[in-house]
Amino acid sequence: MNRKWIALITALFALLVVTGCGKKAEPVAAPAPIPAAPEPESDVRPQQATPDPVEQEQPPTLAEIEQDIRTRGLLGDVFFEFDRADLTQEARSRLAKNAEFMKSPEGSNLTFAIEGHCDERGTNEYNLALGDRRAQAAKDYLVSLGVGAGRFSTSSFGEERPFCTESSEGCWQQNRRAHFVVSGQ
Repeated sequence: MNRKWIALITALFALLVVTGCGKKAEPVAAPAPIPAAPEPESDVRPQQATPDPVEQEQPPTLAEIEQDIRTRGLLGDVFFEFDRADLTQEARSRLAKNAEFMKSPEGSNLTFAIEGHCDERGTNEYNLALGDRRAQAAKDYLVSLGVGAGRFSTSSFGEERPFCTESSEGCWQQNRRAHFVVSGQ
């Protein structure tokens, strides 16, 4: 190849390298937006948002109502002697206090479930029947004190839901009971 051609190709290559490696142009920033003109003041006030129903205070649950009533001593369980469903004087006294609350303005709109319970002694079948008699005895006495029979339901759990799980007389005594639960409003 001729020296002239080599010189020409070398010059062209050098020219391409020099012009191709120049500084890259920096991007131009977009102009800032023009702020909107403020709206003129008016006498019309914006409407206040209505509260979201989810955010409104929820009424207390039946369990919360029952806990409050128990904490204040207005509703209590009644206890029974071993293998008995008849009411002791102490049980009658407690039921009278329960009836007083149930007839009061605060308690008159509530309904109740009365659960009969037993200690662990005896067969399951026998304890279910005994628990039923205990719940019914409590209901019958409350009705005799003027509380409407339609405000109660009764059930028996026998020995299946003990309050105390030790095998001792003190514990068994706590399990022989009619337990009151607020069941509705």
